[in-house]
Amino acid sequence: MITTEIGQTTREHITIRGQDLARDLIGEVDFIDMLMLTTCDRAVTENERAMLNALMVAVMDHGFTPSSMSARLTYLGAPEAPQAAIAAGLLGAGSVFLGAMQNAAEMIKDGARSLTEDSDSEDVQAQAVQLVQDRRSHGQPLFGLGHNIHTQGDPRVSKLREVAESQGMYDRHWRLLDAVEDATVAAIGRRLPINGAGAMGACIMAMDLPMTMARGLALVARTAGLVAHLIEEESAPVGKDIWSLVLLQDPRNQMDAEGTA
Repeated sequence: MITTEIGQTTREHITIRGQDLARDLIGEVDFIDMLMLTTCDRAVTENERAMLNALMVAVMDHGFTPSSMSARLTYLGAPEAPQAAIAAGLLGAGSVFLGAMQNAAEMIKDGARSLTEDSDSEDVQAQAVQLVQDRRSHGQPLFGLGHNIHTQGDPRVSKLREVAESQGMYDRHWRLLDAVEDATVAAIGRRLPINGAGAMGACIMAMDLPMTMARGLALVARTAGLVAHLIEEESAPVGKDIWSLVLLQDPRNQMDAEGTA
């Protein structure tokens, strides 16, 4: 028998985690409530609500990124299928863009295994140094650190740290991540600042949520951002301009255009 504990549908009712969708949920709970009920089968706490809202706001949109450009270019070719454009934008969520918070969360979780909330600063710093050395010796990337644009520091990090502190979620995972940033100076010769993915990974670990939630939350939030890009693409299209820019940068195409003219 094939079943799911998440939801069931009958002729008269739709139930989610045992609650009647029409009677108990619609108009009674908000999106974060529904998210936690569906994914974790429990009510959200108020500090989790504040943290989850902050995370989803932080990752919803960053302007022209690989995900938004993929969505716009797909929409250029298939304007009748916005779902395909959104899917195209989400498919690239991986260890480099958009999905790196899961990789950061896994790294932070592994690094913090020997720490407790009572670990002192020296223990946390020593563990951070060990984590950096181990990953570098094995050729593994330091997820959650560095940024190709925000080279002096990701502006989201201090705010997410502030929210975590205010909600009682600045725990050993956050402390380790802050110490890892410091440890990069001696190991690499320059500071690799924490990026948004690192901060979000620490928050996910502080809430003790399933690891898949790290990337899942990014996908949920970015879906809304991509909808915004498609709406803008309808009224102020740039997909064709992106395509044309690539064509014009190829000197062979420039020569052909000049010869044709």
